[in-house]
Amino acid sequence: MKITSYRRDQASEFSFTPENLKKAKAYMARYPEGRQASAVIALLYIAQAQNGGWVSPAAIEHVAEVLDMAPIRVHEVSTFYTMFNLKPVGKHLIQVCRTTPCWLRGAADLTRTCQSKLGVGLKETSADGLFTVMEVECLGACANAPMVQINDDYYEDLTPARLSEIIDDLRAGKEVPVGPQSGRLCSAPEGGPATLKDLPAPAKKGAEKDAGTEKGA
Repeated sequence: MKITSYRRDQASEFSFTPENLKKAKAYMARYPEGRQASAVIALLYIAQAQNGGWVSPAAIEHVAEVLDMAPIRVHEVSTFYTMFNLKPVGKHLIQVCRTTPCWLRGAADLTRTCQSKLGVGLKETSADGLFTVMEVECLGACANAPMVQINDDYYEDLTPARLSEIIDDLRAGKEVPVGPQSGRLCSAPEGGPATLKDLPAPAKKGAEKDAGTEKGA
């Protein structure tokens, strides 16, 4: 492995499970020989999932070893992208979108709900280890604002009361429906379609032909 001055965490060890190593090699195989470092983001995702939602120094070094990269280079990637967590997180990672559409629709209230209900600040984990709360920039569900991402799932069209219920259900181990929480389908208009509601009745088969014949006559 390439030489580095990056300090190894002596407190823990990490290596891919056989299943995850197979996944890692599949990603690496997508790139030409000598370019396997291009798979670093994919391998960090695999490592983070295996490591309980965060990439430890040991996980970073293992990814570097698999890819034959200097660990500091992998560390640079993991610290640049905010989707990689560099310290342990709770079982349910709540990411509150705070970009303009969500902010205008009450994202700050969602953050306050999480903090007061769980007794944590931003980037802190609840005492039971179940929840970590953070604010992030646009998650791309602007038409369904405000929303949060919990682990890999989106919960949209939220109110503080509904988010509080979701937290209670997750704590109880219940299955929570993902997506819009208002009852609408995906990004369909609230209350149903708002345009093209008064369309003329479709013409009967052959009616246009008959009308053309009459007009020509």
